[in-house]
Amino acid sequence: MSSTPGFVDDYLAYLLARASHLISSEFHAVVEASGLSLMEWRVMASLSGKDSLSINELASIVLAKQPTVTKLVGRMQDAGWVKRCDAAHDKRQSLVSLTAAGQRKVKPLLEQARAHESQVMKDIGTVQLHQLKRDLERLIAQRS
Repeated sequence: MSSTPGFVDDYLAYLLARASHLISSEFHAVVEASGLSLMEWRVMASLSGKDSLSINELASIVLAKQPTVTKLVGRMQDAGWVKRCDAAHDKRQSLVSLTAAGQRKVKPLLEQARAHESQVMKDIGTVQLHQLKRDLERLIAQRS
């Protein structure tokens, strides 16, 4: 095995993707054991703490296409986890929010996600973790 660094060893997009994959895949088993798909988890986590989000906002946050999210929200509404209503300013736009049942379903997962994040990042330290998050938020904002 070569000790010479390759292109991906110092390529930001790869490092971000690899770190995300490693961290996320550890938590995916927890999500699936709860009876949610990964996309359902992403939607519910995205809605947590929010009054509502539009389908387009959700699609952007969960990194999926709008038609996919529309269908998923329909299934989640049938399950009683979310509700959809027309936006007051534009009846063509649907706003999605968590129901009480959805909040109960996602609350333990949110707690487990925070615990998982703490465990994964414990060696980095609080100050560095906050700085990393701010840097990533700034990078995302610049590209959005």
